[in-house]
Amino acid sequence: MTERKYTDVQLFIGGVWRGGSAGQTSNIINPATGEVIGQLPHATIADLDAALASTAKGFEIWRNTSPTKRGVILQKAADLVRERALRIAEILTMEQGKSYAEAKGEVLKAADMIEWGAQEGRRTYGKTVPSGPEMRLYTLQEPVGPVAAFAPWNFPAISPTRKLAGSLAAGCSCVLKAAEDVPGTAVEIVRAFVAAGVPDGVINLVFGDPAQISNHLLTSSIIRKLTFTGSVPVGKHLAAMAAQNMKLSTMELGGHSPVIVFDDVDVQMVATMSAQGKFRNAGQVCTSPTRFVVQDTIYEAFLSRFVEVASNIKVGDGFEPDVEMGPLINEKRMITMENLVGDAVEQGARLLTGGSRLLNRGSFFAPTVLADVPLSARIMNEEPFGPVALINRFDEMSDAITEANRLPYGLAAYGFTQSMTRAAEVSRRVEAGMVAINGLTVSFPETPFGGIKDSGYGREGGSEGIESYTTKRLVIEQSL
Repeated sequence: MTERKYTDVQLFIGGVWRGGSAGQTSNIINPATGEVIGQLPHATIADLDAALASTAKGFEIWRNTSPTKRGVILQKAADLVRERALRIAEILTMEQGKSYAEAKGEVLKAADMIEWGAQEGRRTYGKTVPSGPEMRLYTLQEPVGPVAAFAPWNFPAISPTRKLAGSLAAGCSCVLKAAEDVPGTAVEIVRAFVAAGVPDGVINLVFGDPAQISNHLLTSSIIRKLTFTGSVPVGKHLAAMAAQNMKLSTMELGGHSPVIVFDDVDVQMVATMSAQGKFRNAGQVCTSPTRFVVQDTIYEAFLSRFVEVASNIKVGDGFEPDVEMGPLINEKRMITMENLVGDAVEQGARLLTGGSRLLNRGSFFAPTVLADVPLSARIMNEEPFGPVALINRFDEMSDAITEANRLPYGLAAYGFTQSMTRAAEVSRRVEAGMVAINGLTVSFPETPFGGIKDSGYGREGGSEGIESYTTKRLVIEQSL
């Protein structure tokens, strides 16, 4: 068996890789084995102050670097991430658990996001406003300033990279707090940016006590923008803190994505696709298809095929051959899954497969399918963020759309139909920031990513994502 080596996790402050000034660390755990694979340095208040001072200096350097030159550096960073993809994917699988193939795909997608930023950063245009001959009116679209970026653990490459690519493409500097469970991938991504020529201070990377870090950064006058990806409760808390300190913010929060399946589809194909999509990354995806509402006439056929696929998904260590689903991130998620499934069954849901732990090590939970789940069940109202599919039936389209819009979430939604009329109705009436018809992909480098309602506001990705790191100023020039 090949012995794999984890990376050396350090803080990156002022262009220097180092530990925390107090020497405090905590264990980094491989969720597939439960083994300690590294040590996480914790930033102190002094370290955070150093990062703030560094990002202020970095911003002055980077904002005065031409967009063309910034683009060249970012393109080199994208190239380096691609060159190092196999090694970064190995680290990602060790610390987060997803299959190695899935991890490699994530890293390559992260590189695509950097490349998009490298190209689109040159297009943050202002405009000239028509006026009389005695006056000239025009707007400037400029970088907003130093950014505090808080990334989650479920996509260790994509999430930090999307924030770095957008903020740096716009001309901002960034203090990145990557997730403490999965720090190694962020370290390697930042190393690629540094090797590409990003000046000292433009990127600072910290880990430690999340509450302490967020409080210190968001109360600093240096930080001008917050970008956060995570849960709704934490997002609301941080949004309030940002608002209190008059900082712009982008909130990419949780979801509970509905999937409406109409009776005119190829049932076997759609059920197979749906099951495979549901258990990607063990369901630990904010846009994961979760609440399936299937039309009566095809309900049993869809359910049968979905259960068949779910029951045959190979679960195990992400490095094992042909593994399709890895572990949950930690024991806490395991307990949450058990509680949610147990509550649903007690209230009358049918447990058709899964519902329990797997193997005798790590954080493995079986792909689970619940059918005929009552709306009163906790799992029908709380984001499960795990490998559990909920499948109910509907008769009329209005019933399906009512269920899709029932919750305060509004991140992603999906519909499967061959009817253009039905597709148009789903796209128009379902309340979600992203609606996919006949597919389960809603994230591309060139498109905006984000939700509505409790799922947040603002967008990452696409030209909108870069614009979110800018501010517009009006200039009025008059002759005397």
